[in-house]
Amino acid sequence: MKGKFIVAIDGPAGSGKSTIAKGIAQHFNFLYIDTGAMYRALTLKAMEEGVDLQDTNKLQLLADKTKIDMKYLSGNALKVFLDSRDVTLAIRSPEVTNNVFYIAKDAAIRKKMVNLQRSLAKRHKKAVLEGRDIGTVVFPDADIKFFLDAQLEERAGRRFKELKERESKTKVSFKQIEQDISQRDKKDESRKVAPLKMAVDAIYIDTTNLSIKEVFQKVREKVENAL
Repeated sequence: MKGKFIVAIDGPAGSGKSTIAKGIAQHFNFLYIDTGAMYRALTLKAMEEGVDLQDTNKLQLLADKTKIDMKYLSGNALKVFLDSRDVTLAIRSPEVTNNVFYIAKDAAIRKKMVNLQRSLAKRHKKAVLEGRDIGTVVFPDADIKFFLDAQLEERAGRRFKELKERESKTKVSFKQIEQDISQRDKKDESRKVAPLKMAVDAIYIDTTNLSIKEVFQKVREKVENAL
């Protein structure tokens, strides 16, 4: 096995990339890095502190004094810490989801986050990173790249199910989630800095009609052959 090995998994919201990335990392004993969680954590802090999400200067100052970390605890559960506070669940709220775009499109903040992501991956040598620009920007030289996708209705259904499981009394409707994801797709694909797009050398997998197990098997086989 190579001394260094980077797996890049990109795709839109609800495509299954987080679940697959975690599974692959666990299977091969690689570090799992949820890049989106970093942007979500900073978004949460900005909202809590009342920072104008369209004020790039204030956002960059906030990023400079913010510490974001990810750790595995018992049961291989990934926890996200914002200034030493566990925000694993808080960063998945619809409010954070609808506002993370402002953080993600800022070039200076992305540069800071990308440097952190590269540092984490290189320090551990073998890692699985998932996001929207891993194979195109963060690790364009990744050893293997995947782009997971699915039809909008299917992705919205997955997110709605996740939300219901976390918050049984949620008032957010399926239609609202579908609209939110559609808007997020457009923002991610059209932003000037590191837009969501498939790397030319990525392996495309449509997960619409596939089970998690089936997608995992496809990705696992490809990774095994590349090691």
